[in-house]
Amino acid sequence: MAVSKKKTPISEQSPGERVKNFKEVCLGYTLEEGMAEAARCLQCKDATCIPGCPVAIDIPAFILAIKNGDMPSAVSVMSKYTNLPAVCGRVCPQETQCEGVCRLGHARGFDPVAIGKLERLVADWNYARGDASVEGVPPEKIGRVAVVGSGPAGLTAAGDLAKMGYEVTMYEALHAPGGVLMYGIPEFRLPKSIVGLEIGMITKLGVNFVPNAVIGRTITMREIMSEFDACFIGVGAGAPNFQGIPGTTLNGVYSASEYLTRINLMHAYEFPKYDTPTKKSRTVVVVGGGNVAMDAARSAKRLGADEVAIVYRRSLSELPARIEEYHHAVEEGIVFHWLTNPVEYVDDGSGKVKGVTCIKMELGEPDASGRGRPVPVPGSEFFIEADTAIEAIGQSSNRVLLSTYPELKLNKWGYIEADPETGATSVPGVYAGGDIVTGAATVILAMGAGKAAAAAIDRYVREKKNI
Repeated sequence: MAVSKKKTPISEQSPGERVKNFKEVCLGYTLEEGMAEAARCLQCKDATCIPGCPVAIDIPAFILAIKNGDMPSAVSVMSKYTNLPAVCGRVCPQETQCEGVCRLGHARGFDPVAIGKLERLVADWNYARGDASVEGVPPEKIGRVAVVGSGPAGLTAAGDLAKMGYEVTMYEALHAPGGVLMYGIPEFRLPKSIVGLEIGMITKLGVNFVPNAVIGRTITMREIMSEFDACFIGVGAGAPNFQGIPGTTLNGVYSASEYLTRINLMHAYEFPKYDTPTKKSRTVVVVGGGNVAMDAARSAKRLGADEVAIVYRRSLSELPARIEEYHHAVEEGIVFHWLTNPVEYVDDGSGKVKGVTCIKMELGEPDASGRGRPVPVPGSEFFIEADTAIEAIGQSSNRVLLSTYPELKLNKWGYIEADPETGATSVPGVYAGGDIVTGAATVILAMGAGKAAAAAIDRYVREKKNI
């Protein structure tokens, strides 16, 4: 049977409807649609998609199971490799990873297999049954491991360690687990209910969750290391960056992390059910070009802003955001100012921002990232009206834990120095991974770090106990 050149179409909310709500944009495949898409997979013997996945899922195996309509087998394959399939199926940048190296997608005129959407289908089908359970957790425990931070790196490490036979305690500074999955990604891209289901599966493995635990304040790393055989640190980056231009302290100027956290943790996305909206904005400017910038801009639109613009100092060709998120933003009426950078937030006279003075940029010689370095164009300043400005230009390391545990060696950027293969730090028995090691990156890369560290911790504890 001939293989279809194009991906099986997937249903989405229309742009006109979705800008009025925070419901999920992509509605996912039906089983029949998923089986049709799975039939496009070539079932390569030396599948390039597997090494293209940071957690090395056996992608051809679970896709073959979908093709055959054997969803329980697809779930079984998936559960061997990932603890967060419904999350990954929604927010991972498959276009630059598994789908980016799909052999079908390298044939002229052919789309790669929609691996991410199929992963989501498997996870959603499993949870829809209402009786999703876990299997194979050893009754006897090898040892005790602490996991600090319950974001994607921590959840992955905790789940894998529990499956290996460890008693795992996970510490989280906030009141609920999930980290950036809960407070950083908007509901329309990753529903909180989905994250809750994934976390529920991890707690079914026996992982003990301790909320409101700020390591370095409520409990120290030294206390943790006296109680546990090993520890994994996955606290994320956490401290927002600002450009530091004049007017940054004006009312109405936010970091994207603060803006999104207000929406997510205070349930502003469910207004008026929860009477905790953010500031009502009319005109919004978002600075940055990553997924977080898209999230902030699209959230502002849903909260009722009339005009939302993104200013990015490079061009579309260098945009770091997922192309899917960019396309959705354009469909939703977000305006893009390319080769543009803010130079001042302008005061309305009462301490509130009334607009942004920007300058046009041009690309010079490549910088360390390999992209052209943005250079200001003299005399090209112009003004954009805005009663809200949001900077989405990355994050720095969270210093609460690090400042109270000087034994940990840090790199020149203030992140934990850890072995890229194992996550081992300068302190024996302490491992780290995710954004606190690499700086702000993707969910799936944090998961890969958590998985690698869990395997290394298992080796460390077994050697330590001579098992």
